[in-house]
Amino acid sequence: MRYADDFIITGSSKELLENEVKPCVEDFLAERGLELSKEKTRITHISEGFDFLGQNVRKYDGKLLTKPSAKNVKTFLESVREIIRVNRAVKQETLIHLLNPKIRGWANYHRHIVSKKTYVKVDYHIWRALWRWARRKHPRKSCRWVRQRYFRTQGHRHWVFATQPRGYDGTPRTLSLYSASSTRIVRYREVKADANPCDPAWDSYFAHRQGMRMLERLQGRGFPDNLWRQQQGKCPGCGQLIVEDDRWVIRPIVPFKAGGGRTVTNLKMLHSTCQRSFRIAAGKASGGDNRVPAP
Repeated sequence: MRYADDFIITGSSKELLENEVKPCVEDFLAERGLELSKEKTRITHISEGFDFLGQNVRKYDGKLLTKPSAKNVKTFLESVREIIRVNRAVKQETLIHLLNPKIRGWANYHRHIVSKKTYVKVDYHIWRALWRWARRKHPRKSCRWVRQRYFRTQGHRHWVFATQPRGYDGTPRTLSLYSASSTRIVRYREVKADANPCDPAWDSYFAHRQGMRMLERLQGRGFPDNLWRQQQGKCPGCGQLIVEDDRWVIRPIVPFKAGGGRTVTNLKMLHSTCQRSFRIAAGKASGGDNRVPAP
């Protein structure tokens, strides 16, 4: 069994929640061997706001806004500073590889709410921590030398923590720290009040929602975006939708060694679990080995 231990109950008055709703919830949980946490359970007015799953929900002059909570931002920044502190002597490239997944994951979690100003604030605090890290590595060097060594200008952005390590082929490539403020804000689409995921009549509605989320994820990604649209989001291996949480791969119909091109007409997007059966079927049809890595 899995228990979701965070929930919100709304009511028209404080008395209703205290005298009727809360006792019902306590009785419901008691039958299952659970109880409400006295430290974490409170009744508050929406104008005062409350924290829920790392986000603060509050009405400002009658307008409901959801923002990253102050506690969540503080915890995130402390974890980033700890990574920087522990890795004082590592290369810049290594530190970027350690920080990028953490920053990107945190920013993506809050991308559906009012978080742009918070992103800018977080980027500034991370920059300050990295500047101290760079200055500590070279205490005898000037500020100008440290800036030229560890920070670059990329387009309209200045002071970008970046480096140019050499790839496997020996050519330099640019590796820069992910900026939280570069995360695109995508407003969450509310679910219709009467929608029921257990009712087959609503399958097309939820499939459309999943498709919209997948398009948001693939936006600007070239081949994957075009393939998903061409296939109407369906996997040619199983016929099911390829959605945001699925693991997928791109495979050619005609193997590249057999003359197949890297074009939309010769490529297919499949679930990772369906690629083996697709390889066998395509291999029999074309008479070649289809285990060539996708572009």
